[in-house]
Amino acid sequence: MSLEWALGDVHEVVSSEIPDRVMLVHGGERRTFREVNDRARALASFLTGRGFGAFRERGGLERWEAGQDRIAILAYNTPEHVEALLGCWKARVVPCNVNYHYTPGEVADLLRRIGARGAAYDHRLHDKLQGIVDELDLLIELGGESGLPRLPGALDAEEALTLGAASPVTVASSPDDLYMACTGGTTGHPKAVMWRQGDIFVAGMGGADDMDEATLRARARRGAGTWFPTSPLMHVAAQWTALLAANLGATVVLHDDARPFDVRTILATAARERATMMTIVGDAYARPMIEELRRAPYDLSSLAVLGTGGTPTSYEAKRALLELLPHVTIRDGYGASEIGVMASGDTAADASTPQAFTPSDSARLLSGDRIRFLDVGEDEIGWVARTGHVPLGYLNDAAATESTFPRVDGERVAIPGDRARYTPDGRVVLLGRDSLVVNTGGEKVFVEEVEDVLKRHDDVLDALVVGRPSERFGQEVTAIVQLRADCDPRPGELREWCRARLAAYKAPRAFVFVERVERHPSGKANYQWARETSGQATEAV
Repeated sequence: MSLEWALGDVHEVVSSEIPDRVMLVHGGERRTFREVNDRARALASFLTGRGFGAFRERGGLERWEAGQDRIAILAYNTPEHVEALLGCWKARVVPCNVNYHYTPGEVADLLRRIGARGAAYDHRLHDKLQGIVDELDLLIELGGESGLPRLPGALDAEEALTLGAASPVTVASSPDDLYMACTGGTTGHPKAVMWRQGDIFVAGMGGADDMDEATLRARARRGAGTWFPTSPLMHVAAQWTALLAANLGATVVLHDDARPFDVRTILATAARERATMMTIVGDAYARPMIEELRRAPYDLSSLAVLGTGGTPTSYEAKRALLELLPHVTIRDGYGASEIGVMASGDTAADASTPQAFTPSDSARLLSGDRIRFLDVGEDEIGWVARTGHVPLGYLNDAAATESTFPRVDGERVAIPGDRARYTPDGRVVLLGRDSLVVNTGGEKVFVEEVEDVLKRHDDVLDALVVGRPSERFGQEVTAIVQLRADCDPRPGELREWCRARLAAYKAPRAFVFVERVERHPSGKANYQWARETSGQATEAV
């Protein structure tokens, strides 16, 4: 029988081994592993005392069913956010991440979809719960006194912790307990991806098969420096980075995402806290960082690794960062809510395949018809798939569960929808999300490949590519481009730039030049906006 872990139990072991090491840094506030664990335990006791927890064990459920109470977490990057996650897991309650950019109507819709019984929310976000507050059994306000009116029936988090600490209760967690990730809903309504905690620990938070307690403790004693995930914890990329770091015994610096994005604050924080590892999200983070590093000096001598993920970072941006930070390794990560962290690659002087990754043992490619696994050397464009530790399914959605997590050759796999091919040496070249493919004249164009080529042009600051209706081709490749200051629009030149580096059918036939390419706060592309904007495009052919 393999050795597996529940997430709350991992934190208990690590905290007992390094209780006095700083776990969380937020501005001038610092909390040790012991302090965070004590507060999470108190929250767990409070939740258990209020009747929250598991009501049906995993063995009696379908893959898309949940047998544990759900609590929505609507919060900025604060220590209380992390403590709420840990406290829920220790109580066998499922915390569910909620995008704080949603409208009250969208928040209410999501909470109903996931069947939330309660919410732990930042006091500055209380208005987001207006549409559902009367339907929740429990409201916990994070962040202390704010001067803002408290929602009816809401309890201050410190009061809840005091009550929980006064009546401690320990609940035996299980690796079968759920970890839930609510997706962004870019292709429709958000979905809730359900993992067993024993699986997501291995797939995204630093675990390994048959990892024992002695290994956990030894790893925690060694530590892993200071990690600085700069994106919001409401997205799984930052959440997994923070929890992975804590599970390794590292100190986690939390970026204050309640304020507008400010690269100067990010770089100053990395310098002040002597960050050894920092993560960013694509060109939306990388390009302002490049401009600021060129403008002013920052002492980033302690920084060893700069991780990128969530959305592709262009080769040109990575090359510029390496010139500015020659001592740093830039590490691309590939993952998704449905597959965990599945591949990585260090940027090298290889401009021909900038999105080539070294796959993990769990990463495979499926044939186009999804009935067999491809072998290295086959020149077919396939589907990225994860094997081994994969999610259970989507909450309350049997059809989507069977479609995204089917069985292939008797093995259950996760297929997030990305297309890719093998290189001769066994690496994986990501081509992009299948839902974003432009079908032009019978040829398929993966938009991220074209975007990367466009962003290598000296005049281009950012770009998105979509398909717009075409009477002749069905769809035509259309680029929405943000130029650098004082650069003139030259659609013909940009098209020829692409034609020199890509097959002719992939080169954009029409262009829109905008003051700013719109992206979501996470840094990911806003393709809905791009499609709407594409109607303004001017033909370059």
